[in-house]
Amino acid sequence: MLGPVILAASRSDRMRRLISAAPVTKQVVDRFIPGESVDQIVPIIRELTGRGLELTMDVVGEDITNPGQAEAARDAYLKLIDHLKVLDLGTRAEMSVKLSMFGQALDGGHELALANVRPVVEAAAAIGTTVTLDAEDHTTLDSMFAIHDELRKGFPQTGCVIQAYLFRTEDDARRLAGNGSRVRIVKGAYKEPASVAYQQKAEIDKAYVRILKTLMEGKGYPMIGSHDPRLISIAQELGRRAGRKLDEYEFQMLYGIRSEEHLRLAAEGHRMRVYTAYGTDWYGYFMRRLAEKPANLRFFARSMISKG
Repeated sequence: MLGPVILAASRSDRMRRLISAAPVTKQVVDRFIPGESVDQIVPIIRELTGRGLELTMDVVGEDITNPGQAEAARDAYLKLIDHLKVLDLGTRAEMSVKLSMFGQALDGGHELALANVRPVVEAAAAIGTTVTLDAEDHTTLDSMFAIHDELRKGFPQTGCVIQAYLFRTEDDARRLAGNGSRVRIVKGAYKEPASVAYQQKAEIDKAYVRILKTLMEGKGYPMIGSHDPRLISIAQELGRRAGRKLDEYEFQMLYGIRSEEHLRLAAEGHRMRVYTAYGTDWYGYFMRRLAEKPANLRFFARSMISKG
């Protein structure tokens, strides 16, 4: 399987330099990351929302080595919120954050990440939108869920992400499926050991369906993060069985992947949210997109060959 190899490469400084220096890389990266600055991303926000889609915005970057960089990440999101305020989109444009960007891995990282993300959540609420805490590798999750619980005391609309490939997630889903919760379920995109995660696609897919059933039958708001046509159909069926209206759950897909499907689901009346990343520190995000789906890797390889 190439996925684990690519994820290992995502942590290699040598591979980062090699891929970043390739002339074709920027062209391919632009497929998934449509801008480096807020000013570049605003036209994308206008275009997608004008076509009936919703967005969750991610400022890319995870390699935080000091508190100053964590504060800069906080400020980047606050700048984004200033621009969203002018657009007046409410919950049609929310934000996704990785707590690693807010200093979670530093000394005293739990408290630092909470202190840095809180003003972002407060500012988002002030303009009528919200924030979802992205899941990262399994060693960070207890901290992420604790921060999520703390933020929900004042901002109950704060969402979080769970990953189907982790053994713990079925228990997490049952805990999180309560009234008012917002939970995005994804398959998972980090290299995890067999001691904590399913390794085979079939096992992950089965876990995904079990977890999604728990969320659909719960009292919260499920957010289905998948491009898999089979899982999308299953989600629709589970929603019908649970008696949910089309606006009582939503689909989420990545910018640049299955764009026609985004529009099809929106045209059917579903809430369809596009996960849209921007920024200059794109490498880790880009490599995980390659690892998630063989078609993404083939696209990149063909581009490298055709431009070589």
